Amino acid sequence: MPDPALPAPAVTAAALRRAFIAGARRVIAARDELNRINVFPVPDGDTGSNLSSTLGHVLQGALSRRSRHIGELLVRIGNDAIDGARGNSGAIMAQFLYGLAEHARHAPALDAQTLADAVRRGADSARSALAHPVEGTIVSVISAFADALGEAARQHAADPQGGFATALQRARGALADTPKQMAVLQKAGVVDAGARGFVDWLEGIAEYVDGGPRALRLRGALPAANDPGEMPAHVHEDVDPARRYCTECLVLGEGIDRAAMQAALGALDIDSLVVAGGATRVRVHGHVGTPQRLFDACAAFGSVEAMKADDMVLQQRSTESPGKVAVVTDSAGDLPLAVAERHGIHIVPVRVSLDGRDYLDRLGLTAGEFYRRMAASDKLPQTSQPPAGDFRRLFEHVLAYQPGAVYVGLSRPLSGTLQAGETAARGFSKPARVFDSGHACAGQGLLAWRAGELADAGADADAIEAELVRLKPLTRTWAMARDISHAVRGGRIPRWAEPAVRYSGLLPIAAIKPDGRLSIAGGLFARRRAPEAFARYIGKRTPPAPGWRLIVGHSDAPADGERLLAALRERLPVVEAHLVEVGPAVGAHAGPGTLVVGLQPAPL
Repeated sequence: MPDPALPAPAVTAAALRRAFIAGARRVIAARDELNRINVFPVPDGDTGSNLSSTLGHVLQGALSRRSRHIGELLVRIGNDAIDGARGNSGAIMAQFLYGLAEHARHAPALDAQTLADAVRRGADSARSALAHPVEGTIVSVISAFADALGEAARQHAADPQGGFATALQRARGALADTPKQMAVLQKAGVVDAGARGFVDWLEGIAEYVDGGPRALRLRGALPAANDPGEMPAHVHEDVDPARRYCTECLVLGEGIDRAAMQAALGALDIDSLVVAGGATRVRVHGHVGTPQRLFDACAAFGSVEAMKADDMVLQQRSTESPGKVAVVTDSAGDLPLAVAERHGIHIVPVRVSLDGRDYLDRLGLTAGEFYRRMAASDKLPQTSQPPAGDFRRLFEHVLAYQPGAVYVGLSRPLSGTLQAGETAARGFSKPARVFDSGHACAGQGLLAWRAGELADAGADADAIEAELVRLKPLTRTWAMARDISHAVRGGRIPRWAEPAVRYSGLLPIAAIKPDGRLSIAGGLFARRRAPEAFARYIGKRTPPAPGWRLIVGHSDAPADGERLLAALRERLPVVEAHLVEVGPAVGAHAGPGTLVVGLQPAPL
């Protein structure tokens, strides 16, 4: 029995910070194994990456700075975890840390009872973040750990260190029991990946508790956070295509009612719903078929930021394609959905700002909805490049399973999107190539299409890049605007040009030049038969070829798009063609009624 005359041992801020660093590092080191055993809630092979990213955000934030007050440190840890939470398990872990901080925010140090009570609060908070908690997952192991820590504190038989060791043993037992609680785990012969990640975190803390700072040094250099290394093939079942998007966002505000938000989201068709956070910041995670429904529901409670929607169907195809190079493009390429699905091409969405809100192109805002909202707004929409983190997250996943990746990006002179891809591609052990398409819209889409086709045929990254280099100057991108007022308002065309075009009836034609820039190439006097005249213009300037691939795009003008495609078929030997509604990358600047054509010699 401890001597009651002596002060109870307590955990200091400095010791807790180092222990949490050790725990986070342990999870990051175990990332690949956690990805491998990920079968629940969906077999998308990213639990390790998500937990590593969540804890990595805390490592780079709160844990990178010393603190004398343990409550202050825990509050920073909880906030950073919510802000950086990724994936189902990452959001649950973040809520555990946030709840722990809520209880201990005023504590200068942690004795055994305060620690046990804080962990209990964290466990309850993590469970409450789930719309439908499932036993045999990370919440079960967290609860077992909290129960054991509370029992040890109530028995007055242990200081924080002794109680932690006892609770860790209970957590290990709960982890071993997860296959008994979930048939999908038993069938795959694995424990729950999120639960295993939590125990790994505890194991890292235990290493520090037992070995002190020496344990941090002994662990040595960790794998780079963006180097997934080699991964074995998955053995899991298919993802539900009706809820194919792993969707997340951060909601910021004052006095956010998290329970009301959870109820509102629970009324929607959302699977694996996690609502984590507090009154000023909430991280939402869910699997949905339409990401915008989740974002719109969250917008009723605060400002929606840090949106993402990962396609789990394509992620699963990556896990099943260990010999195929991954092909990536961005939504500015307006790649036809049928082509992207056929070849498993990953698309990183451009950001769109409209009516004071931000959207994800195609995923958060369809092209049709974009034009409808743009027509009703008195403000010009704006587009911005995807953050480098969107590309990095995608590269991390595909390179965990596939031998390489090729990103076919929007022309460098037109946007910083390509640079974001280059930033994200650095540091991987496998090839992550970034190819400047020198085009936009249909031309960029054609090059991504060919890359996907070559990847399906088994070409490596070098061969794909070589073919893209050959095709780039042979690919043509043309655009015709019926109304240049939108471009004038956006400052891309001088104001004096608008009345001249309007009164003369001239329809300006633009083209992508060899240097990747867009410039005026000519004009047409043909209002009634404009699509046919545009087809004649292109036909006269297209060199002979055995066959052509075409992508014809329209900005809220489907009838004109159909006429243009039909006219081009009459004039050119078209092998395959697609009609698409172009997105904000073109529509926000050229306005409704714009027509775009991309041509490329068809493969022999």
